[in-house]
Amino acid sequence: MPEALRQGIEIWFDIGYLVTVWTVVVLMFLRRGRVAGKNRAVATRVLWAFVLLGLGDAGHVGFRVFAYLNGGLAQHTALVGIGTFATAVTVTFFYMVMLDAWRIRFHKTFDWFAWTLVAMGVVRLGLMLPAVNQWTAVVSPMPWSIIRNIPLTIQGLGLVYLLFRDSARAKDRTFNLIAWMIVISFACYIPVILFAPTHELVGMLMIPKTCAYLAVEFIAYNALFRGKPRKKKARQA
Repeated sequence: MPEALRQGIEIWFDIGYLVTVWTVVVLMFLRRGRVAGKNRAVATRVLWAFVLLGLGDAGHVGFRVFAYLNGGLAQHTALVGIGTFATAVTVTFFYMVMLDAWRIRFHKTFDWFAWTLVAMGVVRLGLMLPAVNQWTAVVSPMPWSIIRNIPLTIQGLGLVYLLFRDSARAKDRTFNLIAWMIVISFACYIPVILFAPTHELVGMLMIPKTCAYLAVEFIAYNALFRGKPRKKKARQA
């Protein structure tokens, strides 16, 4: 694929993604009054999870678009690196918040397994701090890029296991679909981490990965935020 075509696809996809993810976040915020009482706590977690994801990607994706339109990634490595670091942090918190949404949705308490997933998030945040991460490099350093993504993979797939297990028991189609979308996102993300530094076209798998996150957002929005407005209680005379 010609480089100009690849960049053009990425630019337009990135712009469309940012517009979409933030549009749905705003709709979630505006429609909080339509959320059923029993779903209010879960909906709040989902809303904040996507605020975090959107904030990180506004830096990561937004700075990449800016760089492409102003001379290329190599001329804006610091800016692109800041965006990459930002999204690495916020996606870690995204899975922590979604783990709490699982807890509330299925009336669970954090056992050793859930706390292990939280700990994986903390470990990942710690692994992202050393200078060896080279956040300003155009290509992520190997094997450190793999090392820092291992805790995230454990965190995400651990959440998938919990969602599959408990959604099956509760016959909860919404969170079963969310689990499948997370599986798809990691199925696309893992090859990018392993092979994109040496095979640039593999990086295009970030497009279906990102679409999987949007699918999670749409599924949650449709299931939790599309109800009828709650009626206000009449004041007593």
